[in-house]
Amino acid sequence: LGGTENGVLDKNCCTDMTVIFARGTGEFGNVGTVSGPPMFKAIRAKLGVGRVTVQGVDYPASSAGNANMGGDGGKIMAQLVGTAFSQCPNTKIIVSGYSQGAMVVHNAFRNGLASSQVSGAILFGDPLKRSAVGDLAADKVKQFCGTSDTICGGGGDGGATGGHLSYGSVADSAADFAIQAAGL
Repeated sequence: LGGTENGVLDKNCCTDMTVIFARGTGEFGNVGTVSGPPMFKAIRAKLGVGRVTVQGVDYPASSAGNANMGGDGGKIMAQLVGTAFSQCPNTKIIVSGYSQGAMVVHNAFRNGLASSQVSGAILFGDPLKRSAVGDLAADKVKQFCGTSDTICGGGGDGGATGGHLSYGSVADSAADFAIQAAGL
């Protein structure tokens, strides 16, 4: 089970906000199920469906990808941001990822993504949570790491409790941050 969102590729991205999301290892579709879809649903409920575009990063999300720290998806995410920006220069872009997908976000900044293109980053269960997200200012980054999530080292970041599969529970907080970061 997993969702697929192709708002940018389908060219219907001239909305107020565009979320580009990378799923976690082994999740299906291009956005998975654990954290992305609950957050998209919350953003759409708060802003209105017609004001939000979502695009999943179509990368392998395989266990081998953990070894290269999301390298397979970083370049793709950076390209998708560029595409969204060129189609719709006024949209506010949020990059987001879960687990290996969070590493994809880090990697995108090493593959040409510029902080000036992005309003904010939202990361769930990020194995690299102790490192900066490109050169984004700290107040433009929201980390969610559950108290018992060993993948990201625990800590309860973002008020998250529970383990690595529990991030649907912080969808509202993630949506609020996305809206605030985008200035909407």
